[in-house]
Amino acid sequence: MEHNPRAAWLAEAARAAEQQGAGNLLRVVLIVMVLGCVLTAWFLLRGYKRKDD
Repeated sequence: MEHNPRAAWLAEAARAAEQQGAGNLLRVVLIVMVLGCVLTAWFLLRGYKRKDD
C-alpha cells in the first residue's frame, strides 16, 4: 500500500465527489421526505388536542 500525501488525497476525493451525480438529488429528496413527515405528524396530532374549557 503506497503512501499518498494529504493534498493528493484531498484532490482525489474532490475529483471523486464531482463524478457522483445523484448526491444532491438524494439530499433534496431526503430533506423533503423528513419535512413532509414532520408536517404530517403535526397535522395529525393537532386533531387529537383536547380543549378542557
